[in-house]
Amino acid sequence: MANVYEVLDSRGFVAQSTDPEAIKEHLEQPRTCYIGFDPTADSLHIGSLVPILALVHMQRHGHRPIVLVGGGTGLVGDPSGKTEMRKLLDIKQIEGNVAALKKQLSQFLDFSAGRALLVNNAEWLLSLGYIEFLRDIGKHFSVNRMLAAESYKLRLETGLNFIEFNYMLLQAYDFYYLAKHYDCFVQMGGNDQWGNIVAGIDLIRRKKKDIAFGITFPLTTTASGAKMGKTASGAIWLSSEKTSPFDFFQYWVNTDDRDVERFLKLYTFLPLEEVERVQGLEGQELNACKTILAYEVTALTHGVRQARAAYEGATGVFGQRLLPQDLLPSSTIPRTIEQKVEAVPTTLLSRERLRDGIPAFQLFFEVGLCSSRSAARRLIQQGGAYVNDERVRQFDAPVGAAHLTEEGIMLKAGKKKIHCVRSA
Repeated sequence: MANVYEVLDSRGFVAQSTDPEAIKEHLEQPRTCYIGFDPTADSLHIGSLVPILALVHMQRHGHRPIVLVGGGTGLVGDPSGKTEMRKLLDIKQIEGNVAALKKQLSQFLDFSAGRALLVNNAEWLLSLGYIEFLRDIGKHFSVNRMLAAESYKLRLETGLNFIEFNYMLLQAYDFYYLAKHYDCFVQMGGNDQWGNIVAGIDLIRRKKKDIAFGITFPLTTTASGAKMGKTASGAIWLSSEKTSPFDFFQYWVNTDDRDVERFLKLYTFLPLEEVERVQGLEGQELNACKTILAYEVTALTHGVRQARAAYEGATGVFGQRLLPQDLLPSSTIPRTIEQKVEAVPTTLLSRERLRDGIPAFQLFFEVGLCSSRSAARRLIQQGGAYVNDERVRQFDAPVGAAHLTEEGIMLKAGKKKIHCVRSA
């Protein structure tokens, strides 16, 4: 089996590492590694998929991943990559988020029999005596060196408070604690975490006289420069309650042509020799690769059943894309389908409301296709709104029982966003 560091590097996961040759040698044997996740919400979003899948690669290669949730550091707030202080959550909120994240991450990682661990740094950080911590840990940190870190330099212009200034010490202590108690000497994280990771490596060297390693991932953006997972309507969440599997699937189907090969390497486990065939493809064949990308990522995140439903629903609405048998043959996507629309986001409305009819701009706003009534008016006036594939000509045209079909009323905002209305 190939060394996992080489696999991660070849698939585009590695932005920086402390000593590539030494890390590869370290990972020749089963090891423990970790990544920290902030429990600032009850779901992670697409931006967290790269670190999650890095842990999956580690586990598939025989290593033990630790998911560290920041129940303690979440009470402080990480200044890395932030231009202002994030909202601080209370302990009850954080505990609820931690429980939700473990359930979500279980879709990707096998936590049975200690194959992966989820630990909460509140277990050791909340019991620290502040004076003892400063004497024992703080003395190893140079203020000048901390101020030189990118995560702090960015915030010095807008204002960095003292509680955030302590974050580097706390994260470094996390790494030291995991090295001491879990034999964990590899930390991974986003490239904005480089300074914090190096601080932890230095603390382990000073306190334990051991060598530790760090790997950072590139901060993923799309070819257009947009932050990964951010859309005009908000974040794309990994929770099906926040982002439906159908909308999740559609996000990937609409990948920019320039990103398809890169995303197949990062977000799927398809063999590299197959993914590299995508180079030079265009038109219908490249669109088929986008469909395969969407299916594979949706299956990883929501399971095969939901991925198939999203695929069939999208095909029933938007039409089937040609999927040649020799195009990415290792994909698990079904090559034949039964066209269905159950996966399309659906709203049930009373017969009385549908009988009377609802102004189109109101309905498009109500089902979430537009962020406001005024945005819905603009969409309609610009010719981008459709009811059952018929363009809506007037912003206040009534939509109701007369438009019901067997599948309901299909509303489209442009070519990419769709919603079904059915009678309750």
